[in-house]
Amino acid sequence: MQTRIPRLVLLFAAAVFCGEARADTEHDRLREALRSATMQTRQLEDQRAASQAKLAEAEKEKAALKAQVDAAKAETRKLEKQHREAVDEFNQRLTERDETLEKWKSAYEEAANVARAKDAERAKFEGEATAYKASTKSCQAKNVQLISEGKEILNRYKKLTLGGALVATEPLTGVGGVDAQNFVQDYTDKLLDQKATP
Repeated sequence: MQTRIPRLVLLFAAAVFCGEARADTEHDRLREALRSATMQTRQLEDQRAASQAKLAEAEKEKAALKAQVDAAKAETRKLEKQHREAVDEFNQRLTERDETLEKWKSAYEEAANVARAKDAERAKFEGEATAYKASTKSCQAKNVQLISEGKEILNRYKKLTLGGALVATEPLTGVGGVDAQNFVQDYTDKLLDQKATP
């Protein structure tokens, strides 16, 4: 039995030692798990802090971009307003230009009508002036002829003597009277030929 006791003690000691060893390993394992969990928690906290920093940065960027978008929208509204005003001003100027152009057109048409009327009057007056010039030349030529005929009559009258006057009025043969009548008729025809016609 003595051999059995030491064996039992040994066995018991081995069991206790194994239990202790097992307890130590369990304790170590738990400690290791706790360490690992703590490290994971720290890593997760670090990741969460980094994510929160990224989120804060993203929120900042979002706010900055929203401010830029709002500024761009305000600038767009301002530019649209300026564009509308410029278009309205351009249309107003175009309307004024069209009105001015219509006034110029009507004034030009009126001036052209006046010019055409004056041109027609000028052509009429030129025609009349040409006719008057021709008529004046004709009258001058006839006047020269009339003066010549008148001088000839006066010369014949100067040459008329008392005997010639008696022969012209002699009633018996009437030859002198016929010559006198022919003379008067010839000069009457010559004078009537020189009559000016307007």
